[in-house]
Amino acid sequence: MTRFFKIISITGQQFLVRPNYRAKTFTIKTNGSTYRTISLNNEEFKICEYNTGNDWAKFMKSENYYKVK
Repeated sequence: MTRFFKIISITGQQFLVRPNYRAKTFTIKTNGSTYRTISLNNEEFKICEYNTGNDWAKFMKSENYYKVK
C-alpha cells in the first residue's frame, strides 16, 4: 500500500493524501477527519496525482468526496 504524502496549502492547511491506484481514488486526511474521493477516470486520477495543497483545498470545497470516519 502506498504511503501518505504530506501536502500543505499556502494558508497552512495540512493534507495527508494517499492514492489508491487500483480503485482510482485518493484518501485525504485533514483536520482530524478522513475523506475519500469518488472513483476518478484515468485522466482525472493522473491530474490529481500532481495536486498542490491549494488544489486539494479547492477540491475539498467540491462534492466529489465522502467522509470515511
